[in-house]
Amino acid sequence: MIKIRLLMSVNNQIEWLSDLLSAKQCLFGLVKLNYTSVMQEEQQPEAAADPMSSSDALEDDQKETSDASRNISDADAFKILLEMKMEKRQKKPNLPSTVTELVTEEGSKVFVVGTAHFSDSSKRDVVKTIQEVQPDVVVVELCQYRVSMLKMDEKTLLKEAKEINLEKLQQAIKQNGVMSGLMQMLLLKVSAHITEQLGMAPGGEFREAFKEAGKVPFCKFHLGDRPIPVTFKRAIAALSFWQKVKLAWGLCFLSDPISKDDVEKCKQKDLLEQMMAEMIGEFPDLHRTIVSERDIYLTYMLKQAAKRIELPRASETEPRKCIPSVVVGVVGMGHVPGIEKNWNTDLNIQEIMSVPPPSTSSKVLRFVIKATVFGLMGYGCYRVGQRTVQFILSMSTTQNCLQRLTEIRPRH
Repeated sequence: MIKIRLLMSVNNQIEWLSDLLSAKQCLFGLVKLNYTSVMQEEQQPEAAADPMSSSDALEDDQKETSDASRNISDADAFKILLEMKMEKRQKKPNLPSTVTELVTEEGSKVFVVGTAHFSDSSKRDVVKTIQEVQPDVVVVELCQYRVSMLKMDEKTLLKEAKEINLEKLQQAIKQNGVMSGLMQMLLLKVSAHITEQLGMAPGGEFREAFKEAGKVPFCKFHLGDRPIPVTFKRAIAALSFWQKVKLAWGLCFLSDPISKDDVEKCKQKDLLEQMMAEMIGEFPDLHRTIVSERDIYLTYMLKQAAKRIELPRASETEPRKCIPSVVVGVVGMGHVPGIEKNWNTDLNIQEIMSVPPPSTSSKVLRFVIKATVFGLMGYGCYRVGQRTVQFILSMSTTQNCLQRLTEIRPRH
């Protein structure tokens, strides 16, 4: 808990300093652009009469404006840009029906956009919400282990999502352990099945949120989901041996066709989460670790992001002033009810971040899987070696050599 808070504090300080350093530069550009456009309109009639004098006057005025703006302090520049952002922020935003508004005790507003992970409509909802409310922070349902989907283009992601190979399996097992790695690959198979059916890469709403957040002045972008290795390890620990076998069987033989219409029909409940809910409905403990605990974690991260904003001060003697912040959260539709339920509750995420030791059934299953893998590899090597020897012996060259050797008699 202390490490998490310390990391968030350091990140916030770095982002704040970056904002202060860039504020004046942004202001210079805005002032120069606006002033140039006004002066060009005013000087246009005079330019026709005396173009040389008009051009010289415009350059002198621009230089004076630039010199004057450089005398503005970082705090003043920040305040001016913040005021411009506030003016652009809609007091009564026209938000999509998938948005839920929550308010903290300090008066900060959090707009939670419930999305379907494979929906074009959800992308538009995210873009519209960010443009309307001009947030200070955008929080998405991703962790550091899945942040790569923000940097890849749609074509690369589509290819990656469809390909589940041995290399990915080895990486998942190395990162999460045998059982958690296998479960992660089975869940990736579910996602790959939807990707193949729809021809659409997952996480489009998160990429749109990332792009739009970069267009809003002083808007920070936070990852709000629990690390995926923790989720998988806790999920595996919650299942008995036979429950693990039954779940793996259901995930392996998933093949129902899905259309884009099905995705939009499931807008009130995310398609991927709905399919998962149907498969894990028989396992309440699994639902608790994959859904309910992440509801708590997402709620905690949204509330942390919604802290009041301290405005910069021109001097140390100036009193501190804080204002409520505006946050946009982008999460799967299935998490929205849980976030609403936990919003006014004191949350402690330390318990749901711990990883329990593996159970006896997990150890037995891990041994069985390893023994099976090594057994198959050994048998494969034996069969390949046997066929190789048979092939070499059947070659005419080999047979001739053997025949010559048999014809040679030892001399006494």
